[in-house]
Amino acid sequence: MLRSIRSSILACAVLGMLTPLCALANTAAPPVTAPETAALKGAVPTAYARLRVWGFEVYDARLWTLPGFGASKFEQQPFALELKYLRQLEGAAIASRSIDEMRRVGTFTEAQEKSWLQAMRQLFPNVDRNDRITGLNWPGKGVEFWLNGQRLGWVQDPVFARLFFGIWLDERTSEPKMRLQLLQGLAP
Repeated sequence: MLRSIRSSILACAVLGMLTPLCALANTAAPPVTAPETAALKGAVPTAYARLRVWGFEVYDARLWTLPGFGASKFEQQPFALELKYLRQLEGAAIASRSIDEMRRVGTFTEAQEKSWLQAMRQLFPNVDRNDRITGLNWPGKGVEFWLNGQRLGWVQDPVFARLFFGIWLDERTSEPKMRLQLLQGLAP
């Protein structure tokens, strides 16, 4: 009987010591702030959404948003879109595909297309697996691009920013399931 009581006390003591450790282990860690999202103080990342094209995995995307972010007016709010590449791609191909997708969500002139394509080709490097390109939306200003925590540069044009981020966030996107995944849990 005494042995049983001692065992129970020991078990309670061990559980008592482990309970705080278990609670710490189950606590969500705060998001890691990369240099590119540091200016968005308080931004929280969404879960990743994966882009697959013809069975090939291309990238994982996620948004970094501030409290109160509303999807219907995304262009009017600061946020970041991070793309983590799952394969090698040429920067020029990324730029060309971006123009094609921007055309799907809005209209622009040939002069705008030429200017934007040139800017993206200068900014977007060839990427390898696990490279991250992050675009920050600065309302009324444009898009600031980063690669793996290193600043690439700007496209200072709010129309470009709206159409570029519209590739993922506009209702006319070619990837509506990805859009829903990115916006899950955020205000409409």
